[in-house]
Amino acid sequence: MQKTVLLNVVGLTPDLIGEHTPFLSRWQSTGKTVTIEPVLPAVTCTAQATYLTGKAPDEHGIVANGWYFRDECEVKFWRQSNKLIQAPKVWETAKAIDPDFTCANLFWWYNMYSSVDYSVTPRPMYPADGRKLPDIYTQPENLRSRLQIDLGQFPLFNFWGPNTSIRSTQWIADSAKFLDGRCDPTLTLVYLPHLDYCLQKYGTDITKIAKDLQEIDAICSDLIQFYENRGAQVIVLSEYGITSVSQPIHINRVLRENGLLTIREELGRELLDAGASKAFAVADHQLAHVYVNDPYYIPQVRSLLENTDGIAYVLDETQKSHYHLNHSRAGELIVVSQPDAWFTYYYWLDDRRAPDFARTVDIHRKPGYDPVELFLDPKIKLPQVKIAAKLLKKKLGFRYLMDVIPLDASLVKGSHGCLPPSPSQGPLLITQQSHLLNSQAIAATDVYELILKHLMVNSNIAIPI
Repeated sequence: MQKTVLLNVVGLTPDLIGEHTPFLSRWQSTGKTVTIEPVLPAVTCTAQATYLTGKAPDEHGIVANGWYFRDECEVKFWRQSNKLIQAPKVWETAKAIDPDFTCANLFWWYNMYSSVDYSVTPRPMYPADGRKLPDIYTQPENLRSRLQIDLGQFPLFNFWGPNTSIRSTQWIADSAKFLDGRCDPTLTLVYLPHLDYCLQKYGTDITKIAKDLQEIDAICSDLIQFYENRGAQVIVLSEYGITSVSQPIHINRVLRENGLLTIREELGRELLDAGASKAFAVADHQLAHVYVNDPYYIPQVRSLLENTDGIAYVLDETQKSHYHLNHSRAGELIVVSQPDAWFTYYYWLDDRRAPDFARTVDIHRKPGYDPVELFLDPKIKLPQVKIAAKLLKKKLGFRYLMDVIPLDASLVKGSHGCLPPSPSQGPLLITQQSHLLNSQAIAATDVYELILKHLMVNSNIAIPI
């Protein structure tokens, strides 16, 4: 099989390639670019699962970045087990064709306990004293120490949160080169998330993201030249486009104010009690799964949400099938925002009663996605001094709460999840193998077969359907 590399440049769209991405502009001009018609929701986990299986969410089961686990009555985001994807992956198909095929997965999601040959993914340590320590999970296990000895500790706090920077993306790129030089996998998947952060903070204002575009262009230049010099063909693709937003929708507050959502009080703070609620929403960017524990309330919930400002449409059981979201993990209702709006997970009505984790970076405890974690609270005077004091407590072994995240959703200027307003604002795919593409646009489910075509570009073996 032909050595192939997928560079997943998150948030890259046709509109963003230009003056500030000189290498990608030149490289694009020598190959072919197509737009990708994304699945709904256009979010990380759903898009990646679709690309890697060639199936829609109703078959692979990844209906969002997180969902309500009905048997546990808990909302869980950013799970990592590959067993959650309920369809065969592209590397399994390739391995069945060629027993000598190998695959490396660098930070694509659901990367633990996978059937790939080499995997690297973030996996912080959480000691009993409440600390969060940067670390990774790898397969094989000894790769974990080898990588961090050679490249330094994975910069977790630059991967997500108010301190995000190019450092984490650079580390991932360096780990891909490290692995390729030692293992030479046939197929390599590389996740490059840098643009995702600035676009959610600032929207598509080029004046504010020019430096970030230049930084990701430099990393793509280095990686593409590295891999092409090693005889690999490179595919550049993205998962979604990010659009500018101005309207946060507090969907759970709407449900609570109408007597449908239940909270539980702990130490003067409010926690969502999903199992006791008549209805609640799992917010994920511009889409929300609304779980209605008692079917009697479905008509009431639907009518309420259809009349909520900023919501574009509400899908019921029949309409979910049209978008291939009729899966047991999906909510009874699925709500999609207008392109300039997005959903918060907020359910409290008084910020003084918000849970303690609301003001922290805590992607696993929050019952929904929270892009406000990208910001430091502007109300904090001398935030670096406060952070330094917190870190000193940590160093001295005291318990501490890194409560520096604001509760102001209006700070967020970019989001994604609904279908893009135009193809130029959506995901793309660029390849030098122009003859493998015979249209200007492909479906997200077509990426799977296109990967196989690249792997077998010089082979006469038929691709299994």
